[in-house]
Amino acid sequence: MTNHNGTWQQILRERLPVYGHRNWIVVADSAYPAHAAPGIETITAGSDLICVLAGVLAQLDAAPHLYPTIYTDRELPLIPEEDAPGVSNFRRLLMEQMESREVEQLPHDEILAEVDKAGRSFQVLIIKTCMTIPYTSVFLELGCGYWNPGAERRLREAMAAEERRVAGGSAHRPPKNR
Repeated sequence: MTNHNGTWQQILRERLPVYGHRNWIVVADSAYPAHAAPGIETITAGSDLICVLAGVLAQLDAAPHLYPTIYTDRELPLIPEEDAPGVSNFRRLLMEQMESREVEQLPHDEILAEVDKAGRSFQVLIIKTCMTIPYTSVFLELGCGYWNPGAERRLREAMAAEERRVAGGSAHRPPKNR
């Protein structure tokens, strides 16, 4: 864990200009593990997870070069209130926060593996909150704010078509006369 002289908001504000696609931000519950990968920085917020998430999303919304793909744990909707008091209220607040955003759910261990993998080559910022309900961490994989997955797919399809055209053209070219 890294100790800083600034608030989590200041630290995030400093990091966002240098972050780009393939960086991650995790707004984590208090039991989220400390990763050993060198690119993963962990800071503490000492605040409520929903409030920190709102602040992170606001800063990301103000960064035109970034767009987050948001992941939550697939386990979260299945946790009963009797096993984790407050989970129902948290889910309601999270749904309100994510109202206009697309959220993907993956098993917790799969997301942890992706964050760990990213931290081997790219910077990851984990902001630990005071949340004490399991499987409540929210994972934001950063993408390019001015380029979207649809545009990337079309570009890759055009490149593949061009490669096929070039390969097909060379196979049917008549031999050069000497």
